[in-house]
Amino acid sequence: MMTAVHFGWVLNAGPTRGMEPSRFLEITREQIALVGEQIDSLWFTDHLQFGHSPVLEGWTALTYIAALYPQYRIGHMVLCQSFRNPALLAKMGATLQYLSGGRFLLGIGAGWHEEEYRAYNYPFPEPRTRIEQLEETLQIVRALWSQEQATFEGRYYRVHSAYCEPKPEPVPPIIVGGLGPRLLQIVARYADGWNAAWVRPEAYQERLATFERTCQQLGRDPSQIERSWFGRCICVPSPQEAARLQGRGLLGTPDQIAEQIQAYIDLGITSFMLGSWELEDLQTVELLARQVLPRFRPGTGAA
Repeated sequence: MMTAVHFGWVLNAGPTRGMEPSRFLEITREQIALVGEQIDSLWFTDHLQFGHSPVLEGWTALTYIAALYPQYRIGHMVLCQSFRNPALLAKMGATLQYLSGGRFLLGIGAGWHEEEYRAYNYPFPEPRTRIEQLEETLQIVRALWSQEQATFEGRYYRVHSAYCEPKPEPVPPIIVGGLGPRLLQIVARYADGWNAAWVRPEAYQERLATFERTCQQLGRDPSQIERSWFGRCICVPSPQEAARLQGRGLLGTPDQIAEQIQAYIDLGITSFMLGSWELEDLQTVELLARQVLPRFRPGTGAA
């Protein structure tokens, strides 16, 4: 029996410099039209700055896309917990869930890109502190989504007699991104899904052992936590072109990309959030949609 595998498409974080909004939206629509029914979700990243590259604010952009494409689930890979007050994040998530008809998935992480923290005047504490802040954020979000009136006194965040109505229905799945031991503890305690970004199969297999051990220690069945992979994909038609590709992610011909995806599936990953990272690389989108993703749909074959 074929394992049920889900694919989502990660939209580009912003236009190229000087690109008109109409052109950016046209390319975005072309990408989504190409992947079509081969995916069931759309994703946006959550960054404020990457050097001098144009970057759109992730929540605003995703909300716009959600209204245009009601057939897809929507989420971020991943939200930075530092950028939004936890109670406000819970309210924003509940609002988007209400208005989208229950399609929102909360992907969240501890934050890592120091440049944008400094540029936008956010404190950038050590990793341990950011992970502790992520844990408190998830406690507050879960409380506001489930309790009539939430009060929480943490080391970093607090809420007092906070109401969050209307409650999100259904409660959005929480997907935590990260690979370190402390983050995996948070996954085991709070998450419905675990996302591993960019990691190669060999390294993922090592983390998987830690993940399963952590779940067992905390009394959580690891099979109840959906596992996903997020990263770049570049697909080219010929082995000669594939040999020139460099960098991280899924790189190669349709056959090679399919083999790479299968390697992750064999390790228990059942959801993939893929993007090209090159705004006008429609070749990757088309090859994926026609020659790669159909192989993983029950009852279909490659075009």
